[in-house]
Amino acid sequence: MARAWHLLNRPQGLPTVSDFALRDLPDAPLERDQLRIRNRWLSVDPYMRGRMNDAKSYTASFQLDQPMTGGAIGEVVESRMDGFAPGDLILHMGGWRDGGVIGLDMSPFKLPAEALAAGMPPQTFLHNMGLTGGTAWIGLLRIAAAKPGDTVFVSAAAGAVGSAVVQIAKAREMTVIGAAGGAEKCAWVRELGADAAVDYKARPVLDGLAAALHTLGKPGIDVYFDNVGGDHLDAAFATANDFARFAICGMIDVYNDGHPQQMNYLVRAIPARIRMEGFIYTDQFFDCMEEFYADMAGLIASGAVTMRETVHDGLEAAPDAFLGLFSGANIGKMLVRL
Repeated sequence: MARAWHLLNRPQGLPTVSDFALRDLPDAPLERDQLRIRNRWLSVDPYMRGRMNDAKSYTASFQLDQPMTGGAIGEVVESRMDGFAPGDLILHMGGWRDGGVIGLDMSPFKLPAEALAAGMPPQTFLHNMGLTGGTAWIGLLRIAAAKPGDTVFVSAAAGAVGSAVVQIAKAREMTVIGAAGGAEKCAWVRELGADAAVDYKARPVLDGLAAALHTLGKPGIDVYFDNVGGDHLDAAFATANDFARFAICGMIDVYNDGHPQQMNYLVRAIPARIRMEGFIYTDQFFDCMEEFYADMAGLIASGAVTMRETVHDGLEAAPDAFLGLFSGANIGKMLVRL
């Protein structure tokens, strides 16, 4: 019998393990347009924290005492859905569980046979070939319209999205400064090709960013890719060149306590004519899906884009993996292997 994590409470502040319960899923014969799947990999992502609130947002809230959902890679065990057969590996939204029955509402997508035959690990479609890689690609190239020669500042540069941004930018001949927490993460950011790394745990972000710009001989930043908000966003305002573009992907700094953002340098948005745009991956993904897959597959094949994975084993580990996102426990993509 399959099992799934259920949300028991609306967390106040940082969630705890007691906010979740692992329960059996009822078994039933397949109906038309349904698949029975066995999951191999689960994704946990910061955006899931917002889904635990009972608030209007761009995606539906998790319902209390109901199975949670999220990105997953699974194997089809039984199919009554056209185009899918037992043995197929699929990307779908029936995560937070080890298997069971899913329908069209879980957006099943068969992994390309040519990518798997070329040796691409299936879980790549949960990061660089999936949500996080697509978010990085769209935010950098479409939202911020970054171009060769730009100076790009990336927050959470050692995370799944940020690390992809760093590498895509370097592949397109941009100067990149990445911010990350701690010496190990900053060293990896530099290994990815970043021209400088700012350790926000060692000094204020603005001081580190200003020092990096001085060392690189750059007057300011042209693009900011925001995953954090707070003092990282404020530092970007302080150092922005005229007509800088900010792609606002996430603000993990306030996901749990919701404290007001204090912007000392927001006033620079007017004289510097800064353009700031929040975006959601799905807003543009389906319009540029083929271009993204072709470009990212080529970058991965060439070695220009790689990923480190922080892996927890077993369905029981899913809440701990998720909570680790908010304490910086991951380098690269956080995954659960089943």
